[in-house]
Formats: sequence, structure tokens, C-alpha cells
Amino acid sequence: MAFTIAIAGKGGTGKTTLASLLIRQIVRAGKGPVLAVDADANANLNEALGIPVEDTIAELLNRINNNLEPLPAGMTKDQYVAYKVHHSLAEGDDVDLLVMGGPEGAGCYCYANNLVRGFMQELSNNYPYVVMDNEAGLEHLSRRTTQNVDILLVSSDASARGIRSAGRIKELVESLRLDIRRMYLVVSKVTEGTVEALQEEIARTGLELAGTIPLDDQVREYDLHSRPLVSLPDDSPVVQAVDGIMRKLGII
Repeated sequence: MAFTIAIAGKGGTGKTTLASLLIRQIVRAGKGPVLAVDADANANLNEALGIPVEDTIAELLNRINNNLEPLPAGMTKDQYVAYKVHHSLAEGDDVDLLVMGGPEGAGCYCYANNLVRGFMQELSNNYPYVVMDNEAGLEHLSRRTTQNVDILLVSSDASARGIRSAGRIKELVESLRLDIRRMYLVVSKVTEGTVEALQEEIARTGLELAGTIPLDDQVREYDLHSRPLVSLPDDSPVVQAVDGIMRKLGII
């Protein structure tokens, strides 16, 4: 059974950066392969990982539901979707990536969520690690997409609003009694003195602070020039910060 790490938090808090660097360090530690799951409708984990994506679950379902891709003889819709989802995995070096994509019409995400959840359970025995980058907000939790998780990292930027949002995520996880074994706060885009100023807000969340990730101009430069974040150098402050968090939590 794979060790599963999920990232949640409001938009703009650095979830994808965190997910990609978690994957980087797992691979660098020789503990791959990793199944990466981009469950964000605004999918960009592939760019951070440097893995080209040809298909998403949402695009696949749209083609099948609108008869743009007829079912082969002798196959039910569910069988064909499962077959196509399996073949939609984008493969990289020690990382395979499954991308959910946007809603499949009328804003509905239910079927796609069920597919992702079922497919992750099916594949979990094939990978030592699963890293899941969730969409912004709380809906993926209420839809129970984020289940059977060993560690949930709740991402916040260095702002009071971000920390309060992280606290609401913790409250929802507890109210839904989701199967999440450990839950921590990670504060990103940190500058000198900001965490100290936010100590009271952090304490109110009831979340243990796993660590902080500094604001790093190199990340902005990589994003500006579409360079994969996994190619950041070993001495990058954000790489070292994520590595420290992972070692503290016993992930690597």
C-alpha cells in the first residue's frame, strides 16, 4: 500500500510548489516511483514536474459522454473509461502523473472524483508513494476525494487569512471524520519575522506547524520561464526547506 501525501489549502498558497518538491525529494532519495495526482481543475503540476500531458480525465469523459469517442464492441462505458484512464497516465522518470482537468460539463466533478479515488486505490500497490495536489478550497474534502491519506499537509501563505483558512480545513476534516492519519500546517512564502507575527493565528488552528518555506525569487524565475521546479538546485532555499519538513515528518 502506498504512503499517501495530500496537499490542501486556499489558492495561491504554494500547493503545487510543495507537491512538486515533495516528489523531487522522494525521487532524489531513491524511494520512487511516485504516482502524482493533479486533482486541481486549474492543473499545472505537470509543468512543475516537467512532464508533458496528452490527456486528462475530464477531456476523456467529455469525448465519451458526447459520443466523440465511440465505445468498442463488447465494452461497457465504465470498462472503457477505466481502460482509457489507465492509458492517460503521463509517464516521467520515476514519476507517473494522473491529471483530473476541468469539470466535465455543467460544473459536475462527481464522476471524475469517483474515478480518481477508485483509480488511486487500484494503483496504490504499484507505487511506494502517492502525492496528491488538490484543488483550492474545501470542496474536494466534502466530496471525500481526499481519503485514505497518511499525511495531509495544509498549505498557507504567510498571512492571517491563509492561516484562518487552514484552520477551517482542519475543522472540516474532523467534522467529516475523513480517513487522514496525520495533519500538519506548512506556511509558504515566508519572509523574516512573518511567522513570529502569526504565532497566535497558528496556535488557534490547532494544527502542528511542520515547517516553513521561504519566499524565493528563484521559484518566480523558474515559473516565469516555464522551467520545471523539480530542476531547482539542491542548494535552493525552498528545496532545503521542503527536505527538512519531510525529514522531520519521517517521509524520507
